[in-house]
Amino acid sequence: MVTRRDLIAGAAAFSASAATGFLGVARTVEAKSKAKAAGTPEVIAQPIANGVKAATFDLAERPTALPCFDGKTLPLWTFEEGTTFPIVRLKLGERFDTVFKNNLPVAGEVATIHWHGLRIPNDQDGVPYMTQQPIPPGAEGRYSFVPPDTGSFFFHTHCNSTEHFGRGLAGVLIVEGDEITPPDAEYVLLMKDWRIGPDGAFLPFTTDEGAARSGTAGTVRSVNGERSPVITVPSSADVRIRFYNLDPTRVSEIGFENAEAAIIAVDGNGVPPMPLESWRLGSAMRLDVLLRTAPRGKSVKLFDYFSKEPFVLAEFKSEGPAKRKGKFKATPLKVMPFAKLDEANAERIPIEFSATPTGAALADSVANSGIEIGPLCLSKHTFWAINKQAWPGHEHKDLGPPLAVLKAGNSYIFELKNTTPRAHPIHIHGHTFEVLNSSVRRIPRVRCDTVLLLPNERIEVGFVAGDPGKWMFHCHILEHQEAGMMGYFEVV
Repeated sequence: MVTRRDLIAGAAAFSASAATGFLGVARTVEAKSKAKAAGTPEVIAQPIANGVKAATFDLAERPTALPCFDGKTLPLWTFEEGTTFPIVRLKLGERFDTVFKNNLPVAGEVATIHWHGLRIPNDQDGVPYMTQQPIPPGAEGRYSFVPPDTGSFFFHTHCNSTEHFGRGLAGVLIVEGDEITPPDAEYVLLMKDWRIGPDGAFLPFTTDEGAARSGTAGTVRSVNGERSPVITVPSSADVRIRFYNLDPTRVSEIGFENAEAAIIAVDGNGVPPMPLESWRLGSAMRLDVLLRTAPRGKSVKLFDYFSKEPFVLAEFKSEGPAKRKGKFKATPLKVMPFAKLDEANAERIPIEFSATPTGAALADSVANSGIEIGPLCLSKHTFWAINKQAWPGHEHKDLGPPLAVLKAGNSYIFELKNTTPRAHPIHIHGHTFEVLNSSVRRIPRVRCDTVLLLPNERIEVGFVAGDPGKWMFHCHILEHQEAGMMGYFEVV
């Protein structure tokens, strides 16, 4: 049993940031059988050949009035017309061909697409200047790959990330084929905050005081672009929920009240089913849950327990005849084959996440004075570092030296040490970790691509180095990433 008490251990030092929720469901290519939640329109990856599907994305500004905007229309940036957060479904083994057009409205606003969590070739990873040249406005980019794993993944741009995420430029990619027993329905919940001021317009997406602390918090919470939506579900059914934290800042802890549920995947990677009491998710982390819905006419609420008061993210209202009568028992998912970690002989590499002197001084000044530090007081600084190296600039042009050089096929254990009073969701590109242990809490041994480091926590993660290339490694609180907490390792 993963208990709330276990997961909250060490949280006294943690300073939580504000946020919102966002919930979405997509149609599938075959789709008529998938249940749909309220909210987001969908995108279909069109089959163009046997085993190949394709999509074209048009990155552009599109004024949109989501329900959580209270009647206001805001200039969102989206991947396609009519779809706020596109959701693409593939089957394991299918190739995905993507063309994207950069029609963003700002001069010099380059773009690439990163496929978060996918173990794909390095030249498809979508990191500007590192794996490809970024695509300027008016030009096109292309990607083509076969995902080797099933799971709940997503995609987003990797330039000017705080503004791009803040305006909604993200999408979901689901690779199907992991279910042994199909659920009665499936729902995709995408949680995201929005920074909206009293006048109904966007607030600045980043601030120095936020970047130096836990991130600049959103002001409106949403799920599927709605505030605490009510979703109609089949009664007494086993439904799969793919929960995504797509907020650039928020750390949440999700759980259901008075319902049976089991964790069946972490970051899309199948795990032996674990009863869910609550689970903590930092930015970019995902959780697949199997939920037994309420009897007809009743409902189950999904909460975020990491708010000042428990916050209802979504409510699942049951309708129709009961689907199941027996006891709830979660069926495990198929687990994808990964190279086995040679833990006894793995090379250990210490990696320290710290504040720079500028970041520490700014955080102290804000905390002690109560005065808001604005852009007229400070220009953009580097507030964070990995192994004493702050990422050298707003873009990726000056790569600097790698954090480590690894040999493909060899086993490694990264000793992650957080010396700061803030939490950091640490994301690895092109690989997944095995979480081995923590210095402050009990963590199941799960596989993930983003691991949440609590304040002053040490976590050991192991993996086998994969495809050659330069792979990004960074905090996924996007202001931390852009303010220095980013680096890369090289596989040779």
